[in-house]
Amino acid sequence: MVMGELAQDTELLVIGSGPGGYAAAFRAADLGMDVSLVDPAPRPGGVCLYKGCIPSKTFLFLAELIFDAERAGAMGISFGPPKIDLAGLRRWKAEVIEKMAGGLMSLTKRRGVQLINGRAEFESSESVRVHDAEISRIRFRHAIIATGSKPIPFPGTDFMAGRRIMSSTGALALADVPESLLVMGGGYVGLELGTVYAALGSRVSVVELQDRLLPGVDPDLVDPLQRRLQSIFADIRLNTRVVQLEEDESGVSVHLEGEGVSPQQRFERVLVAIGRKPATQELGLEHTRVQTDAKGFIRVDEQRRTADERIFAVGDAVGGMMLAHKASYEGKVAAEVIAGQSSAFDVRAIPAVVYTDPQIAWCGLTEEQARQDRIPVQVQRFPWKFSGRATTMGAAEGLTKILADPESGRILGVGIAGRNTEGLISEGVLAIEMGALAEDVAATMHPHPTLSETESEAAEMFLGRATHILGKAQRR
Repeated sequence: MVMGELAQDTELLVIGSGPGGYAAAFRAADLGMDVSLVDPAPRPGGVCLYKGCIPSKTFLFLAELIFDAERAGAMGISFGPPKIDLAGLRRWKAEVIEKMAGGLMSLTKRRGVQLINGRAEFESSESVRVHDAEISRIRFRHAIIATGSKPIPFPGTDFMAGRRIMSSTGALALADVPESLLVMGGGYVGLELGTVYAALGSRVSVVELQDRLLPGVDPDLVDPLQRRLQSIFADIRLNTRVVQLEEDESGVSVHLEGEGVSPQQRFERVLVAIGRKPATQELGLEHTRVQTDAKGFIRVDEQRRTADERIFAVGDAVGGMMLAHKASYEGKVAAEVIAGQSSAFDVRAIPAVVYTDPQIAWCGLTEEQARQDRIPVQVQRFPWKFSGRATTMGAAEGLTKILADPESGRILGVGIAGRNTEGLISEGVLAIEMGALAEDVAATMHPHPTLSETESEAAEMFLGRATHILGKAQRR
């Protein structure tokens, strides 16, 4: 069917309905703007809701239940081997997604945001062509690009449905629990999904091109996780390159290069988690003044404005830390700027969480960054073996550390490895954004016994008055 030439005008056009897009659309609508939201998907949510954050964390929570049941044996409680009902797991994931998708759809309607299902392509700095939609053209006063990113395939392969070489999307479809799984990439996506499949019973092997897991994360935070992964993964190979993948009906033959690595191995499935690239190639940006870098990321200023004054961009499309909460924050900033408010993406600390077992979370300055940029810092580490709450949970392998300015005592960075770090890191973010001193955190009463006490005790170490550990600040 040939769509009619139906055109309309809108004050704000948002392209992409993921966390960056719908946050921008909602904020703009709250500020009284006429908003149109365009996305090929029938409901808002984007990759995060349907193919990323939410389904992966759903499965990771189930993996945590399995691991907790195993740990309970040392505490005097024994469970039988878990019975994995894949259909039940997939059904639970679908129910979670459906509840959240329904909520976002309701908010879209109640805010008066017009949702248009189709693919937008710029014709100029003032209009887009909408493909596969009843409305064929939209003229806008301003536009926000929030098209996100997509996984990078291994050269010579693709991510077609049903293949044994999978992206994170394919892995989250959970077609089966393969006897053997190779994870290409030791970043957070590969390690999280590898953890899920290991919990479900797969023999998981990881290969990473660099000399460590989670490159860019401070090694002392990674150490507890790496020790744990060595016990639940079949193999972890660093400084190892995948040279070739050959897929057939029963599995994937993998050619590897690395010291002490068997060059020819075979796996039932392979998860390729070697990075993501911006989804900006089919937007028609060449018809605007929007500029991109060599990798396709859109260049923006602190207000998320592109080189084209009418057009803004947020989220994975602009690069940096590819995180849903960063995209949402940027989306709100862009909407506020368009509405004439004084707003900018001016943050001191972007929190990051790796939802493995144990989890890792950090914000602000890392020790690696301080070393590279020659920024003087004092560092204090509070091992969780001195935490009463961690001990009751069997989680004594954790670590909380604080980086502070050696002159002023102002907190510059926080890193935590252990259970439930996803909730603990927010105190560190707030401390950095508020310009808090280590003394401020130390003087803030924390409930006992909790894991949050590890943050106050790490802060007290700067003052030489920590209750459960002796030590002085280490200057770096």
